[in-house]
Amino acid sequence: MPFNLKGKTALITGGARGIGKAFAKSYLEYGAKVCIADIDFDQAQKVADALGENAYAVYLDVSRKESIDDAVRDSIRLLGSVNILINNAAIFTLAPISEITEEDFHRCFDVNVFGTLFTLQVVAKHMIEVGKGGKIINLSSQAGRRGEALVGVYCASKAAVISLTQSAGLDLIQYGINVNGISPGVVDSDMWDQVDSLFAKYENKPLGQKKQEVGKAVPYGRMGLPKDLTGMAVFLASDESDYIVAQTFNVDGGNWMS
Repeated sequence: MPFNLKGKTALITGGARGIGKAFAKSYLEYGAKVCIADIDFDQAQKVADALGENAYAVYLDVSRKESIDDAVRDSIRLLGSVNILINNAAIFTLAPISEITEEDFHRCFDVNVFGTLFTLQVVAKHMIEVGKGGKIINLSSQAGRRGEALVGVYCASKAAVISLTQSAGLDLIQYGINVNGISPGVVDSDMWDQVDSLFAKYENKPLGQKKQEVGKAVPYGRMGLPKDLTGMAVFLASDESDYIVAQTFNVDGGNWMS
């Protein structure tokens, strides 16, 4: 039986580009309505307009609780309710341990961890109030499965997302809310241009070399594409995943086994 998201409504954070944009397109194709939430509201609106009816845009800065409250309220107004949340908004940072700054640490954790937790919390409260359960999908990373010499802060933030997924999943399943996660590997998206430039700086490599190296190292034979993650995102949002609780699934071309 093919997956079906008809009648479902989804809020996708960081939905204006890359992985989030691919999720929005895929969810619409499977019959859901979506709110594309992003700090770049103009880009989110362009994406929503391009995707057509049943796609909406809302402003969201996940590092600010009041912005989360406003975005969820606006999404409920536009969609009628929210029964799927994808916590996708994230930023990347890279530096040797000796050069990590407090500002960089707080910014990364404010977006990647604070944003994930409190967006999850606000949406879960809405789902509990409605009383029909729901699906929450958090985006972690293969970086959350292991440490990397230059990526300490980002790795720690994504490990925290995996831990939050486990704790929230165990807590919220009593309300029929399934919390699970997706752990991508290296994905060819807008963020990887920044990643590549930072590796070029600290590893003294030409621009583009690190990206080429990590792509060749993936057992599948190439970097992932945003569309490679949509199958898992649709499955975890569908009724077929009802018995899956507090898990984070690697979708990484075989890059990491756990």
